[in-house]
Amino acid sequence: MSASKLRGIVATLSIAIGLAIIMFFMKFSERKNNSRFARTWCRIFFPFNRFELEIYGAFDERAEILMLNHQSAVDIIVLEGLHPQNPCWIAKKQLGEIPFYGYALKGPKMILIDREDRSSLLHIFKESKRALGEGRPLVIFPEGTRCKDESKFLPFKNGAKMIAEKLKLRVQPVVLVNSSRIYDSSMMQSRGNKMRIVALKSFDPLEVGEDWYERLEGQMQDVYHKHYRELNS
Repeated sequence: MSASKLRGIVATLSIAIGLAIIMFFMKFSERKNNSRFARTWCRIFFPFNRFELEIYGAFDERAEILMLNHQSAVDIIVLEGLHPQNPCWIAKKQLGEIPFYGYALKGPKMILIDREDRSSLLHIFKESKRALGEGRPLVIFPEGTRCKDESKFLPFKNGAKMIAEKLKLRVQPVVLVNSSRIYDSSMMQSRGNKMRIVALKSFDPLEVGEDWYERLEGQMQDVYHKHYRELNS
């Protein structure tokens, strides 16, 4: 068995066991800040697996929606473990239907959407307002799903743009680098031990021009490529 495969198996087991522990404590703290204390246990994942996490920039607690690129299940673990507030994820409805994992989304009242249902937009806006009213920043993957190509992002979908503009939210872009090398769930392997999270400056879309979303996509990819080359030269 290769070293990368062995590391991947250990990472898989640590995620499964960690998720079980989190859900156990969620039973007792669900009504208290959406089980935020239980979810911060995600920060143990990196030292337990001897992965190194480099942090650039800082989270802006004024930001009302965070936009992240998506390559791995580790992306969620990183943000849950590091963010100082109580994030509310916007995710596919199908994820909430997965046994065991689904409860980890439904318990803390994350926003689950049905992409095939056009009327789901009303649900998203309503639930987003609820979360924001509770002081919870929204978190979304503009790509819509996990990208399997390390060299580039998937094209950004319009959902994140619509939410930010409709609700007039302050945006903070966050770039994750090497998360698929840290842990690739489809291959169940780990091909590296170093990852970076880059928190960029937050901004108000209304103040930067109508093409802000297209420019944001380009900016995030440029930042990703720069840090990717530094980590994997």
